[in-house]
Amino acid sequence: MTRTTEQWQQLDASHHLHPFSNLKEMRESAKTRVIKKAEGVYIYDSDNNKILDAMSGLWCVNMGYGEEHIIERAHAQMHELPYYNSFFGTTHPPAVELTALLAEVAPAHMNQAFFTSGGSEANDTVVRMVRHYWATLGQAGKSIVISRENAYHGSTMAGASLGGMSFMHAQGGLPIPDIVHIDQPYAFNECVKAGTEIDRAAFGLKAARALEEKIDELGEERVAAFIAEPIQGAGGVIIPPETYWPEIQRICNERNILLVVDEVICGFGRTGEWFGSAYYGIKPDLMPIAKGMSSGYLPIGGVMVADRVAEVLMQEDVEFAHGFTYSGHPVCAAAAIANIQLMQSKGIIERVRNVTGPYLAKKWQTLAEHPLVGEARTLGALGALEIVADKQSYKRFEDSDAVTTLCRTFCFENGLVMRAVTDKMIIAPPLIISEVEIDELVEKAWRCLDLTAKAIA
Repeated sequence: MTRTTEQWQQLDASHHLHPFSNLKEMRESAKTRVIKKAEGVYIYDSDNNKILDAMSGLWCVNMGYGEEHIIERAHAQMHELPYYNSFFGTTHPPAVELTALLAEVAPAHMNQAFFTSGGSEANDTVVRMVRHYWATLGQAGKSIVISRENAYHGSTMAGASLGGMSFMHAQGGLPIPDIVHIDQPYAFNECVKAGTEIDRAAFGLKAARALEEKIDELGEERVAAFIAEPIQGAGGVIIPPETYWPEIQRICNERNILLVVDEVICGFGRTGEWFGSAYYGIKPDLMPIAKGMSSGYLPIGGVMVADRVAEVLMQEDVEFAHGFTYSGHPVCAAAAIANIQLMQSKGIIERVRNVTGPYLAKKWQTLAEHPLVGEARTLGALGALEIVADKQSYKRFEDSDAVTTLCRTFCFENGLVMRAVTDKMIIAPPLIISEVEIDELVEKAWRCLDLTAKAIA
C-alpha cells in the first residue's frame, strides 16, 4: 500500500508509542519524520529528501546502509535455520562461529562471549554476572557497582540504574539498590565552571581518584565493579583527559574490583581500534558489546568476559540462571559475522585510524571558529561541538536545550542528522564515510550553526 507522508504520520500518531519521546506532543502534532530508505551514509525521507546520517542511526550503522554482503548472509541463514535457542546445552553454527570471531578481534585476554539482544540487556547481564562472580568466590557482600554521572548504559531497570542520567532516574523508581555514581571526566564542563581553561591532565587524575574515594567511603569489601564507557556517548561525546584511564586501571587493580568497560558505542571501530579499550590501553574484566557488532542490521549484543572471570564462573557446578530467548539468534549472529568479516576485508579499522579519523578531526576543528562553538572535539569517528553564548568566558546559554534543539531542526531541514545533547551537538557517522562526505558534513554543520545564530539573535 502506498501512503502519503501525512497518512504515515497520522497512522503513526494513532498507534505508535515512541521511545525517548514526548508522547503527548507526538500524538497532538502528528509530525514524525518518516524515513523510507537508505544507502551508504544517506537516509531518505518519505518526501525523498536526501539526508546525510551523521549519527549512524543510533551510533550503530558502522558499515553504512545497503551492504549486500550482510543482507545476503542473513537471508541465507533465514532459509537454513531461522531460529533456535542456545539454552540447556544447545548451540548452532552461527553462534559458535561468532564467538570465535569475537575472540579474534577482542583483547587477547577475553575469549568468552555471552549473547544478548542488545546493549541494555548486555548491561543487565553485567550486573548479574558481576554479583554471581563474587558470590561464587564466597564474597556475596561485594555487590555494589560504581558508575558515573551522565553515563548511559541502556534503558532497562538495571541499565538505566547504571546510567547516571537524572531524568531517567526520575521515572520508575531508579536506581535499583547497590548502584552508585561518581563524577564524570568532563573537562570542558570544568572550564565552564571556572570561566577559563583548566589543567586538564590534573583534572583527569582528580576525576579518576573520585573512584578511590568512593571505594573508601563504601568499603572495599562491598564494591564489586566499576563500569564506564571509554568515551561517554549519549552523554555528549565526553572524551576523558589522557591521564584518566591509566589511573582508573590502577585503582581497579589495587582495590580488587572488576573493571567493566561498556563498548556498546565505542566497540567495532568507532575509535580507530576494534575497541575503545585497545585505544586507551586498558584491560577490562567484562565488556558489553552491541550496536556496531552487526552495524545495526539485526539486533544483537553480548558481554565479552575475561578468561580469569570466566574460569570462576565455570568452577562451580551450578547453573547461571540468566539468558534471553534471542541470545545468539542464528540470523542475527550470521549478520554480525558478515559485518565483522566485511570490516576486516575492507580494512575499516585502519582506515578510521589513519585516514578518515584524522581528516574528520582536521575539518571538524574548523567549526571551533564559529561564534557559537566553545570547543570542537573528536576522536576516531566521534565528534562534539560545545555550544556557548560567549567563547572567551565559556558561558553557556541560559536555555541551552532550546538552542541545540533548534540547531538539530535546522540540520534535518538542511539534509543532515546531528544529535542535540543539552548544550552539545554531536556526531558519530558511519565508518565508511569518505573525505568528500566529511566535507559535506562539516559544510552543512556550519550552515546550520549560522541559521541557529541568526534565529536566536
